[in-house]
Amino acid sequence: MVKHFRVDQEEKFEIVEKWFLKDLEMIDGKEADTDNPYFDMHFHKVYSMEAYSCASKYTFARTVNKLNEMYLKKDLKIVNFDSTYLNDDSIWSSNNRDCLVLMRICFYASNLLCLSLCPLS
Repeated sequence: MVKHFRVDQEEKFEIVEKWFLKDLEMIDGKEADTDNPYFDMHFHKVYSMEAYSCASKYTFARTVNKLNEMYLKKDLKIVNFDSTYLNDDSIWSSNNRDCLVLMRICFYASNLLCLSLCPLS
């Protein structure tokens, strides 16, 4: 884990903690339904973390998951994350996720509009 801070308008980075991927048991996103940058990493003890943003939390989880699949192939639990944005096989996965999320919202909005225009008789 790297701590980022600024000293006299100069950016500094400091290594705070180091862990082995093989010791990671679970990543808990805490709340899958909200825009929440907080998550827990479960090793021999639980570490509470805060990402820069919710998007960076998901990017971190995807990266750890890919590293696990490539090197360890162990059963790593990733809980309380929206699987739509966690898996690369999803229709919504791409390098430009913000655009695709907006597209998904527009799709739902157009469905609601069509439903609202249907007569009830």
